[in-house]
Amino acid sequence: MIPKSANDRYTIISADGHAGLACEDYRQYLDKKFYPDFDKFMDERNAHREEALKFNYDYIMDWETSNEEGLKGAFDPAIRDKELDADGVSADVLFADADAVTGMAGPPFGAGLFAGAIVDPNLAFAGAHAHNRFLADICSVSPERRGGIALVPITHGVEESVKEIEWVAQQPGIRGIMVPTMWRNNTPYNDPSYDPVWAACADANLPVHTHSGEAPLEEYGDSTGVYLAEVVWWAIRPSWHLLFGGAFERYPNLKFVVTEAAAYWAPDLMWKWDQYMGGGHTTKKMAALLKGKISKLPSDYFGSNIFIGASTMSREEIRRRYIIGTDVVMWGTDYPHPEGTWPHTEDKLKADFVNIPVDDTAEMLGLTAAKVYGFDLDALAPIAARVGPTPTDLGQDPSLMSDPNERATARWWKEEYGVKAPG
Repeated sequence: MIPKSANDRYTIISADGHAGLACEDYRQYLDKKFYPDFDKFMDERNAHREEALKFNYDYIMDWETSNEEGLKGAFDPAIRDKELDADGVSADVLFADADAVTGMAGPPFGAGLFAGAIVDPNLAFAGAHAHNRFLADICSVSPERRGGIALVPITHGVEESVKEIEWVAQQPGIRGIMVPTMWRNNTPYNDPSYDPVWAACADANLPVHTHSGEAPLEEYGDSTGVYLAEVVWWAIRPSWHLLFGGAFERYPNLKFVVTEAAAYWAPDLMWKWDQYMGGGHTTKKMAALLKGKISKLPSDYFGSNIFIGASTMSREEIRRRYIIGTDVVMWGTDYPHPEGTWPHTEDKLKADFVNIPVDDTAEMLGLTAAKVYGFDLDALAPIAARVGPTPTDLGQDPSLMSDPNERATARWWKEEYGVKAPG
């Protein structure tokens, strides 16, 4: 709810959190016929950790020992709730790969953030289903606080993916699916062969996600800067495949969310894509080619079909909130990853939201996520009343509300370019 006074509390729904078991503990959720492959996977994971320790021992050991109890919230729902409470968070969305330091809390065979790199479809689905079974267990405890994002490796088989979607849709607290960020040598996402997947997700009201992380690492060598320059692009790329491939026209209820890939890119893509609809004589032929694929301006799909889990969004992105859309962008703590705000979320919010109107703050911190994921705000109200920060806590003026005119004119190009939806 939008605070009406200095002491009303925000309902924070973190749109980016992570949950998962220590790699070896996934064995209990795995079909026994995959045990030999799992043993090989564990050998690779252990070797990777040893290499990481050689490179960054002091940092890794300090992180793991200083946060030993809180890190258990990746798999222990009671500890997770305790950490959320202390951070002022009423509910959170749970992606895979809970260990962002050494990768020792990821699904079997790399079926989480790097699922597109798996070669064997059987291993892709085995790893995904093992994680989804764990996810169903953790989400069954306080499901009103959970937004589990199941793993569905759609590039490895559409029919099997639909079966997995139908199964996860029946599990309390699971509220979306994550697909491989990269399809690599498989069919790209603009292809209509994926329509059964989009239809199943639309019918079940399960938003489809990509999450930053995967990129063609084999091309980069030791050039970390190249990875940092490109990783966001790979995560957002599927959005325009679905948009311009017509998926949102065929399935108007389909939602796509790109998570932990920032939001700075959205304004430039919006105005440039809209420009195709009449920003000059050279673009008219493009608009004609898009007939039947889209019926609205591309920017108008943001907030109805396309959303952004921007995680710990920057101050610059907060400044651009009306262009991006406060009904589009969602805050996330990234718990329990070290690059997130946990366990100091309130300090970060106070630094970044102090001069932001309370209605904008309420949307970005929770109301938009409630809409996207179907969280019950009434069910979360007692939790928010107990743990949520107030405008006073964030140093805000509770009477400061957004300017309707500023919102209405933020996407300036619509009038300046005279762009129109395809007729």
